[in-house]
Amino acid sequence: MTTALTPTASSNPNPAAALAAAAAAPVTPREVLSFKLGAEEYGIDILRVQEIRGYEPPTRIANAPHFIKGVVNLRGVIVPIVDMRLRFGLADVSYNDFTVVIVLNVANRTVGVVVDSVSDVLELPPGQVKPAPEFNAAIDASYIIGLGTLKQSDAERMLILMDIESLMRSPEMGLSDDGFAH
Repeated sequence: MTTALTPTASSNPNPAAALAAAAAAPVTPREVLSFKLGAEEYGIDILRVQEIRGYEPPTRIANAPHFIKGVVNLRGVIVPIVDMRLRFGLADVSYNDFTVVIVLNVANRTVGVVVDSVSDVLELPPGQVKPAPEFNAAIDASYIIGLGTLKQSDAERMLILMDIESLMRSPEMGLSDDGFAH
């Protein structure tokens, strides 16, 4: 029995042609994890997500910012838990069966964020991502990297795309090397 071998990119005798073909290839869609906070739907880079867990009350830490609910021990790693509703100034909500903690790897740290619910993992081709609109100084949009548009039948839904790493590294979070979680 013989097997036909097909050339691979590394066996291509013409590297310039291989580079040109790669440049002409479509851009890989952006994969995001979508979640809800109140009535709004947000998306974060799926590569930042370590796991999704059910909400469990964390151990409170004295003098932590109000939006840091406390810490949990996740397989020997102490993980700060940030309530995103409180961080964004949304009305506090009681935690229910849909409330989850998204465990993230950001800024060389493990941190958990509490959200109302997780929707799904979505692929957003570049054509479906629009730049973030300009807001007045009263709204901090510095962590919004764009708006994703998703078509569902005849309806269109908007997804607020967040730069979760920049948000978690911001000084007011207190999660930097000089701050809360050592």
